[in-house]
Amino acid sequence: MDTLSYKTVSANKETANKKWLLVDAEGQTVGRLASKVAKLVRGKHKPNFTPHADCGDNVIVVNAEKVSFSGTKLENKEYVRYTGYPGGQRSLTAQELLKRNPERVIEKAIKGMLPKNTLGRELFRNVKVITGADHKHEAQKPEAFDLNAYK
Repeated sequence: MDTLSYKTVSANKETANKKWLLVDAEGQTVGRLASKVAKLVRGKHKPNFTPHADCGDNVIVVNAEKVSFSGTKLENKEYVRYTGYPGGQRSLTAQELLKRNPERVIEKAIKGMLPKNTLGRELFRNVKVITGADHKHEAQKPEAFDLNAYK
């Protein structure tokens, strides 16, 4: 019996088959969009998924300003940050942040769903969030990806 056929192949950065995917965020709910994009960036949809390696795809999210929130999150959800100074806690509602910087809403949601370590920071560089339909990554020939067909 040949035991070599039973070896588990562990993917690494060199053997990962990375693609560029284009995701349209128009009409999508922020949390559901972010969880699906985080899975794509992490590589969990691939058969050669390796937890400790970057084997996911590069994802371009367009139309960031056209996302939706469920329930009353648009008015009630707060994004809190701290400046580092005494009394420096600042907060914005989701509606204010979506008006001021629509990319940031999706970026924060995706980043929160990635690992909180060096790998997570490396994976987050594979996400590009853009307002509007035009993007500058045409040279990579991104494939359109339908999130509604993906679990």
